[in-house]
Amino acid sequence: MNHFFPALAWISLLLAPPAQMQARPDVPDSLKAPAGDEVILVGHATGSQIYVCQAGADQKISWTLKGPEADLVDAQGKKIIHHFAGPTWKHNDGSEVTGRVVAKQDAPKPDAVAWLLLTAATHTGSGILSRVTTIQRIHTEGGLPPNATSCTAAATGTESKSAYSADYYFYAPAK
Repeated sequence: MNHFFPALAWISLLLAPPAQMQARPDVPDSLKAPAGDEVILVGHATGSQIYVCQAGADQKISWTLKGPEADLVDAQGKKIIHHFAGPTWKHNDGSEVTGRVVAKQDAPKPDAVAWLLLTAATHTGSGILSRVTTIQRIHTEGGLPPNATSCTAAATGTESKSAYSADYYFYAPAK
């Protein structure tokens, strides 16, 4: 039996170049992640933005965002993250991050929800999302609330789902 091969394989792994780092997307300055952060994960989301017809603080009835309900897939199309109200992202490895919006920019497409820059507010678990400090939502399609005239006193409490898609970039401090 040749014990030399496993040693060569191990050495070649150690000498192999590091995995190619994800490039930062081209976004407006207000949506750029901090300079010391690097992209550690990218996912493409498809799902819904869920709205509720309800009275706001001003007592006017309007469609209010309840939260997203979407799945994110990697470049190979494998589901990696579930995204839901919070806004929260839960990775298949059990780690979660909840974000807080720090900047917003109208989407280039007039029928799409805004592009966002979020900062991590809380973490759960010890997987990949436990390191995340910044999240971008870009390349959005759809997801806008229903027509304002459809939210009436009679419709109060009803929900409406608007299909959307987006790309999410997750950042962590460079190692």
